[in-house]
Amino acid sequence: MLEEIGISVEEKFRGLVDESWVREITQQGLKAEGIIPPYEVSLVFTDSETVRRLNRDYRGVDAPTDVIAFHMLSQKETSPPFVLPPDGVTRLGEVIISYPQAVEQAKEQGHSVEQELALLIIHGILHLLGYDHEQPEEEAKMRAREKELLARATSRR
Repeated sequence: MLEEIGISVEEKFRGLVDESWVREITQQGLKAEGIIPPYEVSLVFTDSETVRRLNRDYRGVDAPTDVIAFHMLSQKETSPPFVLPPDGVTRLGEVIISYPQAVEQAKEQGHSVEQELALLIIHGILHLLGYDHEQPEEEAKMRAREKELLARATSRR
């Protein structure tokens, strides 16, 4: 079965991001959410300026952010149902993470960069799958699921 997890790490962050670990966290999160192969998902680790530009251009928010997700699946119940392409592969979308922002947030939170990256990967994946935090009840549901998935991910290290 096709389980395509594309990982792109900007040159200046190579060696700082463990791609096999990123793949493992991604697989665990998708499996926990009931996503089974075949699927495709991409994760990009880049600089803060790139993520800010994407946030401005695609979300209309000219501010730094730690993670941005571009989903391919229908997100709202009012949207038409997602139709799989003829090859049967579910294309989930792309998660883009600001590595410098992750480092800064790890310092602020008093935990490792690895833990912060795990949180951002999980957060991004949940966005791809339709979770949101615009409304208080949505935020509570998403944060609870993040916490659960993060506990699973970090217990295996």
